[in-house]
Amino acid sequence: MKKQVTNKKKQKNFVPLTVLWTLPVLAGCAVGPNYKRPAPTPTPAPLGFKEIKDWKPADPATLPDQGRWWELYNDPTLNQLESQVRINNQNVAEAAANYRASEALVTEARAGLFPVLNATFDASRGQQGSAGLTGTNNSSFATGQTGPRNQFSPELSASWTADIWGEVRREIAEAKQNAAVSQEDLAYATLSAQATLASDYFQLRSTDSLRTLLTETVDGDARALTITKNEYNAGTVTSADVVTAQAQLEAAQAQLAGVAGSRAIYEHAIAVQLGAAPAALTLAAAPLTKDVPVVPAGLPSELLERRPDIAAAESGMHSKSEAIGVAEAALYPTITLTASGGFSGNALNNLFSVANRVWSLGAAADLNIFDGGAQTAAITDARANYDNAVATYRETVLTAFQGVEDELATLNAAQNEAVLNDAAVQAAQKAVDVMLNQYKAGTVAYTSVITEQNLLLADQQSQLTNQTNRLLASVTLIEDIGGGWKKIAPVRF
Repeated sequence: MKKQVTNKKKQKNFVPLTVLWTLPVLAGCAVGPNYKRPAPTPTPAPLGFKEIKDWKPADPATLPDQGRWWELYNDPTLNQLESQVRINNQNVAEAAANYRASEALVTEARAGLFPVLNATFDASRGQQGSAGLTGTNNSSFATGQTGPRNQFSPELSASWTADIWGEVRREIAEAKQNAAVSQEDLAYATLSAQATLASDYFQLRSTDSLRTLLTETVDGDARALTITKNEYNAGTVTSADVVTAQAQLEAAQAQLAGVAGSRAIYEHAIAVQLGAAPAALTLAAAPLTKDVPVVPAGLPSELLERRPDIAAAESGMHSKSEAIGVAEAALYPTITLTASGGFSGNALNNLFSVANRVWSLGAAADLNIFDGGAQTAAITDARANYDNAVATYRETVLTAFQGVEDELATLNAAQNEAVLNDAAVQAAQKAVDVMLNQYKAGTVAYTSVITEQNLLLADQQSQLTNQTNRLLASVTLIEDIGGGWKKIAPVRF
């Protein structure tokens, strides 16, 4: 009796066959806007970078294939460290896990296109009334059953919600674009980690070069103090010269002691970028490279294809566009088709017989008549989210343009500064040599030598700082133009 009641209930909501025949035709429709990429900037994008006008590389380099941009620096140690970032960096691992999760959501969304099939098997044993009372008015015992009864019901059921208005297809497209965002976030996290490691590495090498410079200065000041003491003992100089030489030596020693702490910090940062404990990494000292590769910045339009964060912003914008269609589809009726079939009987030996067969077919339509404006508000919210995503996309593009312009300006200025620094160091070295000769000749006091030596050290430190800044700016420029990354094709399933 229960099965019969169910069948009647389903027949009550049965949709005419003429409606069912139109489902395949209607399923080709999809409400909501089709995505079109908006202009990347509110105003026309520039055709070239303003700061590139003074960018005159003598031998322009090109980025290596497969994004191995760090090979431009020709540093085997850096190459070996960078090769571990994609494998061991935990930020990259987190982004990779997010990407795998987003792929699963695409598969989950696609499942909405297919029917849901369920299998059930019910078995029960029960009795109504008192055993032994036969022939009573109790309908359950009209056949004269004197004991408990068994009931077995194996059944298969299926249901399918027709995607007439494209809601499921929009959800799939939205999930695909979200997966593309995760994929591009993974590329951006990888590039960012690689650039951070390269910057930390060049900072560490800068401290190595500074330590070498200060060590040489300390050694020279120690020798000068010894000479000054000998001359004081010989009566050729005063005690003031000895005190001045002693102060010069101690000042250089203090600077040298501070370098060790800075180097340790950069070494620890590199270890973390590699997914290792700081105590697990020790890098031998080596000088900072003097070769700063020049990377052509290309055209502004190329950033739209090269930078993973721009691609992620566009995919996010595409996703929000599809979400509008999902919200609009909720305004239309949902049609669900159901079917079930199986057997129901009280004996297993003849359960699967025609006499025990049960089945039902049905269809139901569901339309929200009144919800107080909730769905209309949801559509408005979806459109606002899309406008927000457009603004985010354009801001990302503008920020990318700014980043490249900034680094080009920095490199231009640093390149000109490097020429002046080199000339200053050469002139300061000559001044020290002249002053030492005059001091040995007894024509000037040792304080004059100290003054020139301090100027030389300051110029040498400025030279090293400029060299470091140029390398860091080149790394940032490579990151700003997207490294060796190329726009990833949309996720396909």
